[in-house]
Amino acid sequence: MLHHDICILGAGPGGATAALHLANAGHRCLLLDRASFPRDKICGDALSGKVLSELRRIDETLPARLAAAPMQVPSWGIDFFAPNGRRLGIPFKPKFDKATDHAAGHVAKRLDFDNFLVEEVRQRPEIDFRENVDVARTERTPTGWQLLDKAGQEVATCRILLVANGAQSEFARKVAGHALEPDHHCAGLRTYYDKVTGLSPDNFIELHFIKDFLPGYLWVFPLPNGQANVGVGMLSKTVAAKKINLRQRLDEILTTHPTLAPRFANAERLGPVRGFGLPLGSKRRSLSGANYMLLGDAGSLIDPFSGEGISHAMVSGRHAAIWAAQAVAKADFSLEFLKNYDKAVYNRLGQELRLSRVMQRLLNFPSLFNIVANRAVNNPTLAETLSAMFMDLDLRERLRQPGFYFKLLFGGK
Repeated sequence: MLHHDICILGAGPGGATAALHLANAGHRCLLLDRASFPRDKICGDALSGKVLSELRRIDETLPARLAAAPMQVPSWGIDFFAPNGRRLGIPFKPKFDKATDHAAGHVAKRLDFDNFLVEEVRQRPEIDFRENVDVARTERTPTGWQLLDKAGQEVATCRILLVANGAQSEFARKVAGHALEPDHHCAGLRTYYDKVTGLSPDNFIELHFIKDFLPGYLWVFPLPNGQANVGVGMLSKTVAAKKINLRQRLDEILTTHPTLAPRFANAERLGPVRGFGLPLGSKRRSLSGANYMLLGDAGSLIDPFSGEGISHAMVSGRHAAIWAAQAVAKADFSLEFLKNYDKAVYNRLGQELRLSRVMQRLLNFPSLFNIVANRAVNNPTLAETLSAMFMDLDLRERLRQPGFYFKLLFGGK
């Protein structure tokens, strides 16, 4: 049977990042995934500047290699469409020059991006990577965890388990006690289209806040070969309370909305509309316990405003690698010691998650949202803040400055 000090469940961005950082530091680990790669993952497919920062921390050459890959398009900003129809275009880099600047973001199907990371994993002898391994159950042992398949056969044992197996993680629910809370959970749909017209020549990602669909939003993200990722997201609490049929509403919006309908008139849907659930980081939850840590979606770390989860998974993967290595070195896998992981993750992401929660609540007040959008046009601080939520600008430092909030509300440079 396989025994490792460190075992990682799930080879998505969080798990792969943790494994690669451990390998960089010379630590061996076992990485298990129930799928074989490449495999699809339902997602918006946007890769923010924070993703590029995390890639650079793994290997300085990774962002350039991603940028050179045909599976992605470089994205230069975000178009917010307010409920009053006003477009607020926010470039990731002010006055960008596509000829000389590195793109600050990208859009790539998760099928391709996750495989891009897994290909890095495959190159590393320190990582024992096993696909098509379905860990159906975990059992506590005196020294850590025993991992079992559906037949009850032992797959592996380990001293510390990094749980990165996604939003539906049974471990997160049953062991860590992460209940599905409709006020901190988003229901989403995603599909792919060909021949959508009016996409930004600079591949700006589009977020549409439509008056009679609030507090949800619709996105259109450009992809290679003229395709687009199109989807909707809304708080599960609202979906249940208003008995909203998201599939029906998506179709209605794309066929009747005055701005969107003409753009989708001759578009072709590629494949089915697929649903998914997003556990949001709008509530601070425990990310660790004795002999385990939760990463990414399994730790409910998704941005409550933008729905972005890839960069947060990668941030948590990096910190999980650091603290797993320290736990092994000190032979201390206690709940108390691993709380250092929680502190590290929330120190990096906590204030951004709080700000996003405030932005998310704005969606309940369309008129207020319109005011924010109107004001952002002439308010560089507000425009930059919206941009910074998607990038790796150090938003945390700004949030600590008292004058920042005055500028945010009342303008000024």
